[in-house]
Amino acid sequence: MKTNFTNDHNLLLKFGSKGLKYFLLALVGFAITYVISTILGGSYIFTSVLFLAGDWLLRLGILLLCLILTAIILESLR
Repeated sequence: MKTNFTNDHNLLLKFGSKGLKYFLLALVGFAITYVISTILGGSYIFTSVLFLAGDWLLRLGILLLCLILTAIILESLR
């Protein structure tokens, strides 16, 4: 059965969803690293790394959120 719908999503939406996917995978990786470093007694090392990377992670998360929201608005206008 054929439908009239096509799967031609916006390139911005594809890029944003891939970026969000890898961003969330990186956050899960940081969470696993934190648990393992806490168990092994090296949480002070992870704390310093998180202090350095936390600001960049926050900025990247906000950028990806704006990218996804822009793609959603453009798709809804189309």
